[in-house]
Amino acid sequence: MTHENNHYSHRTGWLRAAVLGANDGIVSIASLIIGVASAHADIEDILLAGVAGLVAGAMSMAAGEYVSVSSQADTEKADIALEQYHLIRDINYEIQELTDIYITRGVEPELAGKVAEQLMAHDALGAHLRDELGLHERINAKPTQAALTSAAMFTLGAAMPLLAIMVAPASQIIPAVTITSLLSLATLGTLAAYLGRASILTGAARVVFWGALAMGFTALTGTLFEMAV
Repeated sequence: MTHENNHYSHRTGWLRAAVLGANDGIVSIASLIIGVASAHADIEDILLAGVAGLVAGAMSMAAGEYVSVSSQADTEKADIALEQYHLIRDINYEIQELTDIYITRGVEPELAGKVAEQLMAHDALGAHLRDELGLHERINAKPTQAALTSAAMFTLGAAMPLLAIMVAPASQIIPAVTITSLLSLATLGTLAAYLGRASILTGAARVVFWGALAMGFTALTGTLFEMAV
């Protein structure tokens, strides 16, 4: 009998960007469309607002993710440079530091010292980055990957409510966009939870709840705007 030892933490980088992008695409564009439609705008104006929102949102998501993750990457690089300096300045202190880390994790002091010395001899920097700073090669910051993933998934998510506009009668735009978007959000939450091995019900419920809330507020905003003018 074989034992599968597959873990899922390596998915956190791209999965986070993908879920965030798709969720934002669905919620923001559906809310935008519903808000404009609630003010009884023409179908051409509603579609234009949706398409403009898609382009602006995708670029905003890409830029935001790139800047954010780049800042994280810069911090990681600074930590690596500082750790390299410490290793050059006082190797014995660094060995003791690593030993103390293993002791606090439950390793006997004598064994912890031996483990620290062997790991330092094999890859001193790698040992400290992993066990002292918690930096892992598989999950470190990747700005370009995050930006492209987020923009692409935003576009895919935003396409759902836009598709509903194109196929639904003009009088049924709001219910069609609402139903399509909520179903899309439920599917997204389910898929994200499955890939992360989390609760599917919880994953679907939370994205549907916040999406419905956003669409409700923008519908109210559009209605109030029409009444005001």
